[in-house]
Amino acid sequence: MIDKIFRAKSTLEQWRILQSVVDYGGYAKAAEKLNKSQSSLNHAVAKLQNQLGITLLEVKGRKAYLTSAGETMLRRSRQIMQDVQALESLAQTLDKGWEPEIIVATEILYPKSHLYQVLNDFLPQSRGSRLKIREEVISGSLEAVKSKSADIVVTNLVPQGYLPNTLCTVGMIAVCAADNQSIARQPMKQEELANNLQLVISETGTTKNELGWLKAEQRWTVDNFHEAILILKTGIGFCWVPTEMATPLIDSGELREITITDYHRREVAMHLVLPDRDNAGPGTLLLEKLFYYHHELLSKEED
Repeated sequence: MIDKIFRAKSTLEQWRILQSVVDYGGYAKAAEKLNKSQSSLNHAVAKLQNQLGITLLEVKGRKAYLTSAGETMLRRSRQIMQDVQALESLAQTLDKGWEPEIIVATEILYPKSHLYQVLNDFLPQSRGSRLKIREEVISGSLEAVKSKSADIVVTNLVPQGYLPNTLCTVGMIAVCAADNQSIARQPMKQEELANNLQLVISETGTTKNELGWLKAEQRWTVDNFHEAILILKTGIGFCWVPTEMATPLIDSGELREITITDYHRREVAMHLVLPDRDNAGPGTLLLEKLFYYHHELLSKEED
């Protein structure tokens, strides 16, 4: 139970005037920029100081200077103004049907460079919508589509009933430490490689597919490729790693590519799915458009 209702002593307009006086270096310039009289600004700041019971500004000559208390209060007031602007922007977003939050689930294999470019393009047009970005692995991406727990899913597996809209393909390379003595440098058969310890990425879903394990009897499971690569560098095991991540490490001599006689590289298709397209909001549809636009540009550059 609230015993006493809080009533603010100050107003946002008073703080806006204080910020303007500081930012423009004095009352005269601030009055000009705000299209107000200098006396009205003086009165607003004086009233604010009186209401708070502290001195915020000191006038020396023709310039107004912040006191130490004024610096602290001004800094906090700027944050409050930003919060209010964000709140009002969110109200406009909701009024126009924009989602307050959009959940994007991406398969761990999907190149981060692509994702970040899409997000960078989305930000100026986001209208205050928050993004929640999840990383999924194999069955986790599949379940995100089936359960509609995300608004947009980039997945390598598409469940029945959904049309696959392919964004790109991701190359995978089998790698080990450059100085790993247990894995031969000459071409190996799949069966021979499967006799070595393999590092695999733990699936985020409940249904395990065991894709890419090559039926290895020995395997260690880790949460992500970063962890797998750190273990590889110690000389333990091998792992299938996306080309984008593996190539710099191969070039630097930290890892080496394992040559397999029947095949040594593979391609995994990445598909974009809107699990609930009928109810997708404008922010989700814009993100979808930006994903396709980005990959169309990449295709043209490669051609």
